[in-house]
Amino acid sequence: MQRGIDWGRVMLIGIPFIWLFVFFLLPFGIVLKIALSDFVNALPPYTPTLDWSAGLAGFTDFFSKLDFESFQWLLDDKIYILSYLESLKIALISTFFTLLIGYPMAYALAKSPQSWRTILLMLVILPFWTSFLIRVYAWIGILKPEGLLNSALMGMGLIDEPLSILNTTTAVYIGIVYSYLPFLVLPLYASLEKLDHTLLEAALDLGCSPVKAFWQVTFPLSLPGVVAGSFLVFIPAMGEFVIPDLLGGSETLMIGKTLWNEFFSNRDWPVASAVAVVLLLSLVIPILIFQRMQERQQEAES
Repeated sequence: MQRGIDWGRVMLIGIPFIWLFVFFLLPFGIVLKIALSDFVNALPPYTPTLDWSAGLAGFTDFFSKLDFESFQWLLDDKIYILSYLESLKIALISTFFTLLIGYPMAYALAKSPQSWRTILLMLVILPFWTSFLIRVYAWIGILKPEGLLNSALMGMGLIDEPLSILNTTTAVYIGIVYSYLPFLVLPLYASLEKLDHTLLEAALDLGCSPVKAFWQVTFPLSLPGVVAGSFLVFIPAMGEFVIPDLLGGSETLMIGKTLWNEFFSNRDWPVASAVAVVLLLSLVIPILIFQRMQERQQEAES
């Protein structure tokens, strides 16, 4: 007897793919199309545009005029390569310091009494109750020469004159680490909280010191949380615009600021779209490769 279509299962599987198509593939296709277009002083500021009334001839003419000139421009102008490299450097260093600060926090959360965990977790996510933009503006008040940090350090006699932190790359690091710290702490806490503590006890019974037991047992078992949290910090940090624009100086060159300048200052939508496409591919492709390597490793271990 032939069974009918299980529409519930079809919807369960199909809705995520529909979501990805509507909110990822379709916008990406539009941006890619603009990246393959040419700049013109018109509205919209690119050509060609598809003439639906021309039928098949319109489609043929449309696709024949698309080219890779904007992508070639990215290779010819060093500012784009420098922007990508600077963004990569800032994102990597920021992720490292976020991990350095976030791991002890997640570890302390996992080790805290059960009755305190809800309150401590709420304190971790409490900054999200305030606008991201307001939190970044708050750091301007903290880091500026007459701000809270310099006033406190001078009041304690630790410095004689204000530190120049605002409008530097250091301020960008501080802003990124502060803003994205919860994104690393939460998945890392989820991994550490599920850790089997009997493994640590066995390691200690076998003669491992607490430090050695941590590096040989706790840290390897928490690597999924480390990787997930690091990606959640690194990916948005690569394309960050607000933090370098408000806290960084004129010498802070990140791809987010370059992208904004191309869209709104130069109004060169094809080049700006090409920058966005390269940025997206430079993030997605390594993640897919890493995920595939993880799957092969799990298959080999099973």
